[in-house]
Amino acid sequence: MEQKPIIFCVDDDPQILRAIQRDLRSEFRREYRVKTTSSAREALTALEELKKKGETVALFLSDQRMPEMLGVEFLELAKRLYPTAKRVLLTAYSDTDAAIKAINDVQLDYYLLKPWDPPEEKLFPVLKDLLDDWWAQYTPEFRGVRLIGYQYSPKSHEIKDFLAGNLIPYEWIEYENTERAAPFVERHSFDATHLPVLVTEDGEALLKPTVQEVARKLGMSLTASEKPYDVVIIGAGPAGLAAGVYGGSEGLVTALIERRAPGGQAGTSSRIENYLGFPNGLSGADLARRAITQATRFGIEFLSPTEVSSIERVNPYKILKLKEGGELKARAVVVTTGVNYRKLSAPGMDRFTGAGIYYGAATTEASACQDGDVYIAGGGNSAGQGAVYLSKFARKVHICIRREDLTSSMSQYLIDQIDGIENIEVLSKTEVIEAHGDDRLEALTIKNIESEATEKVSARALFVFIGARPYTDWLSADFKRDSKGFLLTGNYLMNHESFKREWLLQRDPFTLETSVPGVFAAGDVRSGAMNRVASAVGEGAMSISLVHQYLSEN
Repeated sequence: MEQKPIIFCVDDDPQILRAIQRDLRSEFRREYRVKTTSSAREALTALEELKKKGETVALFLSDQRMPEMLGVEFLELAKRLYPTAKRVLLTAYSDTDAAIKAINDVQLDYYLLKPWDPPEEKLFPVLKDLLDDWWAQYTPEFRGVRLIGYQYSPKSHEIKDFLAGNLIPYEWIEYENTERAAPFVERHSFDATHLPVLVTEDGEALLKPTVQEVARKLGMSLTASEKPYDVVIIGAGPAGLAAGVYGGSEGLVTALIERRAPGGQAGTSSRIENYLGFPNGLSGADLARRAITQATRFGIEFLSPTEVSSIERVNPYKILKLKEGGELKARAVVVTTGVNYRKLSAPGMDRFTGAGIYYGAATTEASACQDGDVYIAGGGNSAGQGAVYLSKFARKVHICIRREDLTSSMSQYLIDQIDGIENIEVLSKTEVIEAHGDDRLEALTIKNIESEATEKVSARALFVFIGARPYTDWLSADFKRDSKGFLLTGNYLMNHESFKREWLLQRDPFTLETSVPGVFAAGDVRSGAMNRVASAVGEGAMSISLVHQYLSEN
């Protein structure tokens, strides 16, 4: 809930201070908070703290004759913190000359004479006019997390991507924008060596924080409770979120673990338009938000950012070892870790990753592409969705594909959209072969595969969507995989040369069960998956039904 603006009063006479506080609260308490102090120096300290917390002051009311400093001096110092707040001086008749002079010196808005009785005639009308004028000019300040850093910093990108992926509203402030950054630099005493800096809503600054430090500060859960779980789901993409919803709704003691942010690859999509039940489409972030809210409403435990490093079998449990220490005990496990975008191996790619080259981060970095030329490597649906979104910001979006056209790799609805957007160009039979720049990406070398002709082009950013590899490297050799690393499940296991002699149960594996009994796989991580959001959601739901069958026999 947003805090009301503040009317801030300073007077060293306790009786006058109590009287002004009484009158102001009786008249203005519905729309404003009234704060008072008898010390000008204490007032300035309090204002520093209010500013750090993002509080808003609408009006200052200060006595002129105070022992620590004159009211005019106080208002001049207060103006530096709250330049748009109205300033009113409370004076005795003998000080009217000083008040009139202050109108010019500190742009005083008004002065009031003591006593102000009756307030209905001599106080309230003046303050109401000033506050109405303040409201007319007032633009609410952003309340929430602020991130200050360099636009083309991999570390800044990592934190931005984490905040956006976890649906945490934040304000990005470019460090080189001195007008925006300077107040925070002065307030928290940091320099370029401390970037990025995250400033929380309560005014605390975290210097060069890790993702885990940010998560802890924002109250996210990284550690599990001590209880054993009926099922632990590893990965909060569409399949994992669906498994979480069904696990929780069907009464299983459920934990869902995610190493980065909910939504997986789908969560980075700017628009999903072919998902059942949403005729106008929805963003991947919106889908993730709805699903994680639904799952947690059913009582599941959501741990993020937390990464599982291994699964060990200690019958009847599966022991999940966490990368940062600790473990979870589960009767059954569903692996829904999905896939990672493949990395481009061309020269300069690693150097500029996070500094102009991004993997599946179109929504996070789109604003930095304003009026620039942007290149996309890849021709799948994620590339198409990214291109459509980026076209609203960039001067031109160039899609580089190795094929002749997009028909074999992209849904028709996206192809039709791209055809209708003037500032999107498809470069067929083209690949990116080198990245150039100093401290950030500035240009790319692209090559025509047929003619082998090369061209160096100016580029504000490169977004890479060139296929995916399964995130299964962390699993032991007990988990059978296909030649590309995807997990084999169900009937797919029957053709594996060593499976039959290693599978010790009397029954065949369940449809989504891996080569380790009681560990299931769903979504893109599974060999033979359809790579669509709807099918991943279906497999996630189906996995919980199979978990029930497994638990009933164990």
